[in-house]
Amino acid sequence: MAQYNMDKLYEAVEKKGHVCAGLDTAPSYIPPAERRRAASDSGAVLAFNKAIIDAVLDAAACFKVQIACYEELGLAGLKAYAETLRYIRDRGGLVIADIKRGDIADTASRYAAAHFSGDFEADFVTLSPYMGMDSIEPWLSWAGSAGKGAFVLMRTSNRGMKDFEYLELAAEGAAAEGADTKTGRRGRRLYEAVGEKLSALAAVKKGKYGYGAFGAVVGCTERDEAAFIRETYGGLFFLIPGYGAQGGAADDAALLLREGNGGVVNASRSILRAWTETCEDPEEAGNGFAAEAARSAVLNMRDAVRAAVKV
Repeated sequence: MAQYNMDKLYEAVEKKGHVCAGLDTAPSYIPPAERRRAASDSGAVLAFNKAIIDAVLDAAACFKVQIACYEELGLAGLKAYAETLRYIRDRGGLVIADIKRGDIADTASRYAAAHFSGDFEADFVTLSPYMGMDSIEPWLSWAGSAGKGAFVLMRTSNRGMKDFEYLELAAEGAAAEGADTKTGRRGRRLYEAVGEKLSALAAVKKGKYGYGAFGAVVGCTERDEAAFIRETYGGLFFLIPGYGAQGGAADDAALLLREGNGGVVNASRSILRAWTETCEDPEEAGNGFAAEAARSAVLNMRDAVRAAVKV
């Protein structure tokens, strides 16, 4: 059986807990004195990231790095992005490159080479499925050859998700005559169709813990559907956004886990900006102070999710 990064992530959750620490680092999140001291904003971001990584590496199952935060800073920002990825992986951490790519097959194969090897190599990426499964397949070849993984957008946590993800598809055949007894709807929602496609893909590229090499992004901000989603898509490992700043809580996230595993819960701002909640004078804070606060936030989040899982 192939060794997939998703297996490694499962094992990291078993050992460290469910936290995916987001490094969606904006210069404004950095203590002012550190930002002034650095030669550039990109340098300040990299130094801040390294301090956070060192502080939480033993307590976070993985890290998620949002590329847009680094693209905004130009070429120097992309260098900080690449060095952040390398710093995590060199220390044995797992990293999700939050790039949300989704383009036709030839272009997708080039994106895959760019983000699964070379300067921007990551263990996982995030993908958008809405140009069809042929935009996903070129990435999948890297699962077999290099163990790489991906999280495909399914049911997200943003306010506008219902604009498209919740559209009901036309029912087929006899199903059109009445509502589904489980969901109360006549047709599947678009996100359910995505989940079905991903489940079929997961069955082909399945790791030793029963999860596919590719998983899904499923937000924890819509509690009512969580049990249905977890039961229906049992072969998909979830990247779970929406915790903290977006309103999701530990017990919401726990509903999307399976036997205490099967997902990582992402938080970014509540970790990166934790220092601002405890610092009386921002001018006195440094990266060390910010890192300690981030560690406390990660430990509190880890323990809260573990407790919710037990309940």
